[in-house]
Parts: sequence; structure tokens; C-alpha cells
Amino acid sequence: MSAAERRPNAIADYALIGDCHTSALVGRDGSIDWLCFPRPDSPAVFCHLLDDQHGGNFAVRVPEASVTRHYLPGTNVLETTWRSHEGELAVVDCMPVAPFDPARPAAVQGRRSVLRRLECRAGRVTAQVRVTPRFEYGLVVPRLRTPSPHVADFVGAGSSLRVRATHPLERRDAHTLRRGDVLAADWQLGRGETAWVEATWAPAHLAPHDVPAPDAAGWRVLLDETIGFWTSWLEGCRYDGEHADAVLRSALVLKALTYAPTGAVLAAVTTSLPEAIGGARNWDYRYVWIRDATLTLTSLFILGLSGEARSFKEWLERTGAGRPQDLQIMYGVEGERMLPEIELDHLAGHRESRPVRVGNGAVKQLQLDSFGQLLEAGYLFARAGQEITDENWRFLAGVADICCAQWRRADQGIWEVRDEPRHFLHSKANCWLALHRAVQLAELLGRPPEPHWAAERDGVAAYLLDAASGGWFPQAAGSSQADAACLLIPALGFLPAAHPLVTATVERICAELSGRHGLIRRYLTSGGAGDGIQGGEGAFLLCSFWLVDVLTHAGRLEEAEELLGHLLGLANDVGLYAEEVDPETGAHLGNVPQAFTHMALVTSCAHLSAARRGLLPTDGAPHDFAELALERLLGR
Repeated sequence: MSAAERRPNAIADYALIGDCHTSALVGRDGSIDWLCFPRPDSPAVFCHLLDDQHGGNFAVRVPEASVTRHYLPGTNVLETTWRSHEGELAVVDCMPVAPFDPARPAAVQGRRSVLRRLECRAGRVTAQVRVTPRFEYGLVVPRLRTPSPHVADFVGAGSSLRVRATHPLERRDAHTLRRGDVLAADWQLGRGETAWVEATWAPAHLAPHDVPAPDAAGWRVLLDETIGFWTSWLEGCRYDGEHADAVLRSALVLKALTYAPTGAVLAAVTTSLPEAIGGARNWDYRYVWIRDATLTLTSLFILGLSGEARSFKEWLERTGAGRPQDLQIMYGVEGERMLPEIELDHLAGHRESRPVRVGNGAVKQLQLDSFGQLLEAGYLFARAGQEITDENWRFLAGVADICCAQWRRADQGIWEVRDEPRHFLHSKANCWLALHRAVQLAELLGRPPEPHWAAERDGVAAYLLDAASGGWFPQAAGSSQADAACLLIPALGFLPAAHPLVTATVERICAELSGRHGLIRRYLTSGGAGDGIQGGEGAFLLCSFWLVDVLTHAGRLEEAEELLGHLLGLANDVGLYAEEVDPETGAHLGNVPQAFTHMALVTSCAHLSAARRGLLPTDGAPHDFAELALERLLGR
């Protein structure tokens, strides 16, 4: 890519850096286009990602140069190399963290900053640096002051951003009030010369007033400590299977998506990246969904990350504190329940995809699948030898009781449709799972299960089989539409993966929902399976990984391997995945990086690796895929 091409970055052009408190996205053009401080769901400081005219960014580039990039091995530290006819510049980007503490592997101490090292490795280059923060999602143009040639302060909207550099910085008038002043520099660097620049956030009332000199030696230590943190942390991953490079990159992504203070794991670090360019399917994913609990725990256990699993379980405990009937489908990273959805009309949206939304209106929907995922997570945690306290049990038993009372209701389902509720079969299957696990967990803990749990579980099973009287599982009772979520019916242990109803469901989903290379859409967004939102979307990557898992457990290994190989090839140049891809072009769509996608990659690679080694059961009985993975780990 030529640096002279100033078109906006595509979704696939972004790499992630983070400190487990918040994250930044760095484009292939060297521009940090997304960064929220101090939390991932705080208002953005840079949001060029959502408005390339007024969003603000932190750019480093070399004119008329080609670009390659990679992560430093075993880290979330990014290196971008610019090559021109004049020379070569390597830019290393990170969000500094304190050294790794083996006694507290889930803990991370951040610095609330972005650190960039510019090193000329050949010839002589001109490094262009531009810093234009725009607080409150681009709404506020901050005041800029330059107390010294090497220090600049941006202040506004309760935030401050201090920029320090080893080389001089210059305040330039942007000539328009809306654009505000720009902090700029054009540094001439010869071979072997290095420049450093750091941007540090603080609340405005705590903004520093001193003017410290730049500290290249100190920054070098910060970078070394950050590299050391990531490599030391990754040594704790115990994955034993195929496609290890992709799995370990996903592990690093999932760690970066962890909010260390509470143990929450975000769905993604972004909001409002479109599921179709120019469309309105733009949602805020900077929260934590209860339904993600099983996949989160399974992937963490597979990776050997018991510390992160415990921290996530503690987050679940805190967010679920109170009455079971008050359980929500999603929460903020510190357990917040109020996530009001607001449209930011002043932002143009990514590539003119509007509206831009913050908050998520689905927070108060009824989604019955959350019951199953919460009880499954509790059961898996107990099976892993972790403690389920009396308080935990009372809460989980209360969830089972609520499931008994509510499973016959229609809901908005896993896809959070914004039209009339339906009797989604995926939701019903998770109600069966909730009651099945409630009975099993009671027995595991030596407690008497409530008699009505088993009775209602069997009632849900009969409902599901009746809904499949046409020979397959449709999206909802009485529907003739396919839904990729029904690929999870065997994964929950309801039926064997090779059962005729499952096989027919797979065939129907592939016939109606697959695009090129077998990529699966969630459902048809028009006709009888519509969801109340205009426009279409791409192929949902999670669904394609679900298909890999069903094929694997049904013994169709060559088909599973072929699909998995194609999915692995859809990662961007640094191994990251968004929520969706365009099935025709492979272009990334939706929020990025998507935790669901990276978690599913981990579990699919583990399942298929186990199948290749003959470690999956061949008895033709139903098996819960997550429990099988845990059993293999416990046996190992």
C-alpha cells in the first residue's frame, strides 16, 4: 500500500494494541484511529475510524512508502515497517504495562498511554507525526498548549492528553475552528537514529502541570517491560494441538479484550462498525454478554488460562449479585446494568455507515439462551475443580427456577432481533441445557435437585422434537426458515452430531445460508426470517466455526478441515478477525477484533485436533462439545 493513498482504512486494515484496561486500533497507514480512555466503553479520544474528517487520530507515516507489519513474537506489540526509495523506518507501537506477575497472571497494571518508537534502519527518511485528539467521540476540539518544544497538552471535556517526544513538536493552525489546531512534526531520521513519542491520558483535573524532559531511556525500559509482559504471559498458555500460531494469536487477542480490573471479557473493542458498508446494522459491542460465558470459559480452559477463567467467574458472580430474576443478557465491564443506546448524529460513520451508536438497546431484551449458558458455565467451572459457593448455588438454582417458569415464552433470541419475539429453537435448546445442567450440578455438589427441573427439562425436549417434525430444526417453532444457531443443538448435548435431524438441519442451513467456500450467514435478513432492521449483512464467522465443530463431531473430518483452513485464511495480515466477512470478497465487516470469532477459532482447532488423534467419542451418543473439551484437559 502506498502511503500517498489517503483513503480511509478498511476494517481489515486494523491491528490491535492494548493494556487490558483499554485498547487502540492502528491502521495499515500508521494511524491510530480508535482509542477510548480510561475504559474501553469510555468516550473515544481518537475516532477517525467513525469519521475520517472530524474523528481525530494519532498518525505516523512516511510519504510515498510501502508498508508491512507484524506483531513482535508472542506479544501484542506491533511493528510497522515503511520502505521508500530514500530509506526504511520501523515503528513499534504498544500500550505500556508493568512486568508480568506470575502470582497474579490475570492482573495487569497499565499506564493509560500509547508509546511509539520510530527507528530508521536504512538510508534517511522523513517521519511525519500528526496528533489530533477529538474528545467525546469527536464532538469536542480540545485546547492545545505547548509548554516546551518536546511537550504538548490537549485539554477539554474533562480529559487531558499529554504528548511528549524526544524530537521537537510543532503546533500548526488547521485554519478552521472545527478542525482545531494540529500537533505536528516532520522528523528527519538517518540510519541508526531513533525517536520516541508517547501520548498519556489523565482526567483534566489531574492533568500534570510540570514539564518533564523526554526520557528515551525510560521509554526503552517501558517497551522492554511490555514485551516481557506479553511473552511471559503467553508462556502460561498450554494449548496442545494443530494450528498453534493462529490459536496463540487468538489467545493474545482475548487477553487484550479482558478488562483486568474486573475480569470481564469484551465482545469487541469497537462500536458501530457496519455489518454491511453503508448500512444501518451498526452496534456497540464494548460490553459483556452472559451468553458468551460458556465459550469464554471453554476457550480459556483450553488455553490453560485458569487465572483468567477464575477472574471471569468472579465477574459473573458480581454482575449476578442480587435476585436471579434481575439477570440481564449483558453488562458493562464493571457490572453496569444501564447501557442506554444513543445515536451520535455528528459522526458520519465508518465509510458513511450510519447511524453511529453507543450503548446497546438490546440490554433489556428477553433472551432465554442466557439461562443455559450461565448454568453451563457454572457446571463446567465445577467440573474443572473450582469452587461453587453456597451463594453461587442459590443463584444458579434460582435461575433454573426462572427458566422453568419462562421457557414457554417467545423471546428475541441469540441474534437480538428488533421485531416481534418468536419461539426460537436455539433459545429453547438452551432452556433444556439450563435444566439439564441444574440437575447435574446439584448431583455433582451433593445437593438434591428440585423435582420440577427434570420434569420441565423433559417438556422442553419434547417441544424441540415436535418443532422438528418436518425432519430438521428450523429457526423457530412453526417456521420454515433456517437459522445457523441451530447448529448448536448437538453442541449442547441434546442430540448426537450424526443424528438424522442434525444432519438434515446442517444440509438445510448450508443450502439456504452458505455463500462461497461454505461461509455461513446467521439467517436470511429478509422475508419471514427478518429481524426488524433494514439491509443485509455478511457471513457471520462464528457460525462457520460452529459448522466446523458439527462436522468434526459427526466424523466428517475432511469437510471440517477444508472449512477450517478457509476460515484461517480469512484473518487479516496480523491474524485478527472481525465479526463477519463479505462471503464474495472476504472483506471484514462488523466490530473488530471480535472475541466470539477468536474464541471459536480456539475451540474449533482443539476439537479437530482431538478428532485427528482419535480422542472424540464414537459411541453415537449425545455429547456436550464444551464438556468433552474440558474432559480432555482434565485427563491431560
